[in-house]
Amino acid sequence: MEDKKRFVKEKFSRVTRGYDLVNRLGSFGQDAFWRKRSASELADFPGPLLDLCAGTLALSLELVRQNPRPVVALDITSEMLHYGLYRFRKNPNLSLIKAVCGDAEELPFSKNTFYGLTIAFGLRNLARPKKGLFEMYRVLKPGGKAVILEFSRPRNPFFAPLYRLYLRYGMPLLGGLVTGDREAYLYLARSIYQFPEPKIVMAWMEEAGFTGIRAYPLTLGVVTIYTGLKPR
Repeated sequence: MEDKKRFVKEKFSRVTRGYDLVNRLGSFGQDAFWRKRSASELADFPGPLLDLCAGTLALSLELVRQNPRPVVALDITSEMLHYGLYRFRKNPNLSLIKAVCGDAEELPFSKNTFYGLTIAFGLRNLARPKKGLFEMYRVLKPGGKAVILEFSRPRNPFFAPLYRLYLRYGMPLLGGLVTGDREAYLYLARSIYQFPEPKIVMAWMEEAGFTGIRAYPLTLGVVTIYTGLKPR
């Protein structure tokens, strides 16, 4: 487990500057749409909010853009946070975001702290994703909402094999050209196909204590948004 944590931290620190560009090109621009849909799930929730595995702060800023309120952005890779703070330094909404370097499996916050939280493409990167879900539940206030955006595997019989080929060959090629680290994007493809299907993720959320759990796919099932509430 610690080996995976070190591997993920090292790889993300290496691809920091090209990370957002690969996301944009690799998703054919859909990544912005996915973040907007995820953020909209918390549009009516007050702050503070928590954005886990926040990377270069793209989702944190979308949360603030839709409804200005305090957001704590946590990531285990300090390079990603620092680059996001630099890249968006002229964005007036950045003043509402507090960047914290930390571990999503051992959150440095008291219980019942946040009205809502997000985690985009981070759950499958955790060494212990179920532990991460229990931590999310702990730090949410009663009535708080968790929103998880994660890659999933398309079920369409025509699209699914094309997507597998793209993940196996296209994404590593693109990621390698942009960031110089092809191995990081080979890991991306493996992690997507090794990650459990939505019904298992929903069962994990239920085990952690969440209620009203929902899951809905976007973009032919390339990603899935999961939501769950902490009972009042």
